[in-house]
Amino acid sequence: MNLAKYIDHTLLKPQADQAAIKTLCDEARKFGFFSVCINPYWVSFCKKQLAGSDVKVCTVIGFPLGATTTASKVFEAKDALKNGADELDMVINIGALKSGDYETVLQDIKAVRNAGENFTLKVIIETSVLTEQEKIKACELSAQAGADFVKTSTGFTGGGATAEDVRLMRAHVPANMQVKASGGIRTRQDFDAMVAAGATRIGASAGVKIIEGK
Repeated sequence: MNLAKYIDHTLLKPQADQAAIKTLCDEARKFGFFSVCINPYWVSFCKKQLAGSDVKVCTVIGFPLGATTTASKVFEAKDALKNGADELDMVINIGALKSGDYETVLQDIKAVRNAGENFTLKVIIETSVLTEQEKIKACELSAQAGADFVKTSTGFTGGGATAEDVRLMRAHVPANMQVKASGGIRTRQDFDAMVAAGATRIGASAGVKIIEGK
């Protein structure tokens, strides 16, 4: 198993400065991570830093609350793609989901899916604030909207990925969809548990430590 190719090397802290983002890109090149995952402001910078490598640039949309309007998410998505993003991790409209307004959730994801071409769309369902039935519904709506992945967490609500949630999500999306586990994955043991549960991508700020077994 090539551990590095599972990892989106992540830095989403608001206080991250240019030096920290450059270090993230340098580490991604060195270790061969699948992508760097950064806030939208840094997309064009990372694209330049990673030129000539196979490391993708991933950014977040409607992050971290998911409570912006669909039009805002679409604008963000188009802007990110124009700036060079290869992958978009969008947060669903959690409030609409919990209100039972599934059509709004569906159309929100669809609109971002249709914001461009040739990009990977991951839908963050924020498992820590959902019931089991809401998690299942979020997975079904993400699949219906044409997303490539469902993703556990933003890491901003105090709850992260669990193997149980990954298994549940894997069981409720089609075989051609994938599951990304993120939030609180800091060790090789955490990594292995998520992959065993069905995750094919891991979002982690501790990617280097995981690879080095520290």
